Amino acid sequence: MAASKTLAELFDTFQREAFRLETLDDYSKSGNADAYQAFLAGSPQPADYNEEWVSELRAHTRNGKRIYRVHILCRPLTPYLRFELGWGYQKNATGGEEFFILDVTEQPNPLEGVPDFWQMDGSTSAVMNYSDDGAFLGADVLPSDRAEEFRAYRDTAMAHAQPFSEWWAKYGK
Repeated sequence: MAASKTLAELFDTFQREAFRLETLDDYSKSGNADAYQAFLAGSPQPADYNEEWVSELRAHTRNGKRIYRVHILCRPLTPYLRFELGWGYQKNATGGEEFFILDVTEQPNPLEGVPDFWQMDGSTSAVMNYSDDGAFLGADVLPSDRAEEFRAYRDTAMAHAQPFSEWWAKYGK
């Protein structure tokens, strides 16, 4: 049996698709702190914002791989979500990443209690761990016998979500 891979290794080796479920309202302690502060101050988005990730996205999507995510959220948006969706999602989309919103403002959350996770190729899942204030604490790559459970979470999220562009046109800015 192969040794457990890290999340970074999973990104380097996935073949078809990488799916992400986001459930938090604030990831501000997990990176891009300077950009978030600039956003809060009303500064314009730098042209090179998130360019390293966008370059990685382009490399994957050019090779026919799909990278997509669903964010479960509730309105009104937190300042951090306005930043993530307004700056992050819009920029990352230029690299080919697809975004969907599962808005639970006026409906029950069909995935209540499900943690943030990445799933690669529908077969390897990694639960993302965060502190109460949104600091990333690391990822736990799960054994393959958990894949079906996380595929079901992915499928439920996608069945209840709408494309980000449609949601943003209605509720953004």
